[in-house]
Amino acid sequence: MQWRRRGACAALTLCVLGGAEARSADPFLRRSAAVDVVQRVGPSVVNITTEQVVQRRQRRRPFAGDPFFDRFFRDFYEPRLPQTARSLGSGVVIDAEGHVLTNEHVVARADVIRISLADGRELEATLVGADPNNDLAVLRLESAEPVPWLEPGRSDDLMVGEPVIAIGNPFGLSNTVTTGVISALNRSIRSQNRAYHGFLQTDASINPGNSGGPLLNAEGALIGVNTAIYQGARGIGFAIPIDVAKRVVHELITKGEVTPVWLGLDLQNIGRELAGVMKLPPRLAGALVSRVREDGPARGSGLQRGDVITAVNGSRVRSARELYQYLERGALGEELKLRVWRRGREISVVATPQEIPAREITALGENLLGLVLTPRRDGGYQVALVREGSDSARIGIEAGDWIRAIDGRAIENETALRRAMLDLRGRSRALVVVQRGRGRYPVTIRLSREALRQRRQRRRRGTAGGRSSSKTRPCAPGPRRGRA
Repeated sequence: MQWRRRGACAALTLCVLGGAEARSADPFLRRSAAVDVVQRVGPSVVNITTEQVVQRRQRRRPFAGDPFFDRFFRDFYEPRLPQTARSLGSGVVIDAEGHVLTNEHVVARADVIRISLADGRELEATLVGADPNNDLAVLRLESAEPVPWLEPGRSDDLMVGEPVIAIGNPFGLSNTVTTGVISALNRSIRSQNRAYHGFLQTDASINPGNSGGPLLNAEGALIGVNTAIYQGARGIGFAIPIDVAKRVVHELITKGEVTPVWLGLDLQNIGRELAGVMKLPPRLAGALVSRVREDGPARGSGLQRGDVITAVNGSRVRSARELYQYLERGALGEELKLRVWRRGREISVVATPQEIPAREITALGENLLGLVLTPRRDGGYQVALVREGSDSARIGIEAGDWIRAIDGRAIENETALRRAMLDLRGRSRALVVVQRGRGRYPVTIRLSREALRQRRQRRRRGTAGGRSSSKTRPCAPGPRRGRA
């Protein structure tokens, strides 16, 4: 009887082990949707390596400024040995022509761009176009052979909680796959200087090097471009919706840049005094419409002077600056659904931005900076006229001065100047680097509306103190001719 029990137990053990071996050998039990997506889509994901040649900073030396000693130290003691800065990122091939979609910050200021494919091929790539406002760029592979590619999907039907897959090159670990879910839609991110709207939030692990890589749904469709992580937290990453990327990609491929757009609105912030005069609700925030241009796209939308725009396409707007930034990321002909507060009630307005005329760019420089700029023969822009009474005139900027940079943006060509001018909208100050002779001077210029507001405040203070404010003269030092 005992040997029969032992035999039955042995037989049962063999049956269980045999069943476990059979299950472990069954690939269908382990082949999830993620495995299928990675095998199908993975070959279209690329690793991006960029190189930027930078000059080594020279040490301070004696007799600096003397032409003989400058040449002596440069030739014999301080050879200009270039150094190469490298960075890593990810991307995805989006068509049969070999166009690669990635982030602008991955390829910014790159002198050399190299692409590594999943099959081991190393290819050179050229920059087709980049849009810093949307942090998107398009590259083109230099290859005579076909490469795997993935057609962009759609992002207007996404659901919170649906599974997603991220593939990229975090910390140089190529073709790394992570999974998660869509944590939130239409997420806004606010940094110190800007606000970004419309992001997808995911808990799929995104790390440095993942930037520019694809975010995929469970069917393998390209739904987003991984872009940012929330510093100081785990499991919080952000991606640009593919519907936004497709509009930008089309313009970058066809034009090389994104067409700047406008609504033809002059906007201003709402202070406490103004909110009280307008009898606005205590917590209402937004951008106040101070003027609707006669020739602007918003003229036929129904917007009126005195309207307060509180949201655009579902994203809250807290200031004039934020609305201007939203327009900087907008696409030509894209309908904007505006939520507007008008005389005690909330209404909805639809407006369609159009290309901003070149004359408006020139007008921004004159109206905000108080400067009229003209191109230089050797590149860049110089001051042709300084408007009397502007803060630029107070500081001491003169005709002929070379404007090298505005708010950290080098003014080297028309595109850079246009972006810098558009970025001034909604700001109160600008940091401008002025060159006169061999000297360069960083100066802070109060933009015209801010300068006018402060002048009015000084007049009120002067009147209250029994003194005339007309005798007050600003005395901030500015550039002086002949100083090195």
